[in-house]
Amino acid sequence: MKPDGSATRGPDAAPARPPLAWHEALLQGLMRLLARLPLPLLHGIGVAVGWAMRLLPNRQRRNALINLALCLPNQDPRTLIRLRNRHLLALGRTYAELAWLWVRPPAAVLGLIREVRGGELLQRPPGTGLIVLSPHLGAWELAGLYLAAQGPTAIFYKPQRHLDDLIVAARGRSGATLAPITARGIRTLVAALQRGEYVGILPDQSPRADKGAVFAPLFGNPAWTMVLVNRLARRSGARVIFMFAERLPGRGGFRIHCRPAPTGIDSADDGEAAAALNRGIEQCIACCPEQYLWAYRRFRRRPAGWPRIYTGGLGDRAALATAARVRG
Repeated sequence: MKPDGSATRGPDAAPARPPLAWHEALLQGLMRLLARLPLPLLHGIGVAVGWAMRLLPNRQRRNALINLALCLPNQDPRTLIRLRNRHLLALGRTYAELAWLWVRPPAAVLGLIREVRGGELLQRPPGTGLIVLSPHLGAWELAGLYLAAQGPTAIFYKPQRHLDDLIVAARGRSGATLAPITARGIRTLVAALQRGEYVGILPDQSPRADKGAVFAPLFGNPAWTMVLVNRLARRSGARVIFMFAERLPGRGGFRIHCRPAPTGIDSADDGEAAAALNRGIEQCIACCPEQYLWAYRRFRRRPAGWPRIYTGGLGDRAALATAARVRG
């Protein structure tokens, strides 16, 4: 982190940016204003947003139900809709708490952690790095901040169209280095592991078509899955674990979970390694399924000749019919 408190970017960071456009400055100002509110109040606002998403037909509501129907095909429609509705309330909390998690001092944010399970998995042998995978589950921004507080950390991140400066500063508050998703960013991760540092990766984003990835099963569905993790692990000899921050009920704060990665995640076979990575994600989701980012279009990239998924009407019947059609 720089002396002025700004985050440290990786070696291939973009040149200094021009002054913010008025709308971006306004958006950042709004986030900083929201961060002044008490977190329970923000969560209450998030619940209201979640209720609105439940009641009004919209793509996030539809996409979440399609994903749930594809991933949990043995559940009856009413159970899936109830789970989708709980997810939308959790999603509202996730959106609402971002300003608080991004802007508040690290000590205040980390003070929300009530328990750490499996924390011993974060121990690194001398001179050996550790690859930590944090799915979009619970409060992933809190999980990243907690990881960086444990020691030198490089975080793989995708530059955003909006609020990127704020996000970079937020993720670097504990001194993390931000490594953008580029070839040089990957070299930043390799160098961090060689120095015995932590490397943090969000493993459940759909990689770009021109990046290293394979289709691997996720809840039995082909998901375009990164192969970066196994290649980093083989090259560096680093262990791989999963970590996420579960949001506890009411004003209960958060619980950090650290879990070992499934066998095969460092396989030389990209398909085997990607399948192991997705099994690890499934195991994390099982802890608090309503807190996973089901509204994300995880299966939008399809094998050649397979039908598109996120289409059709916005109502629940249409979403369930789409999932049934895709399953065949």
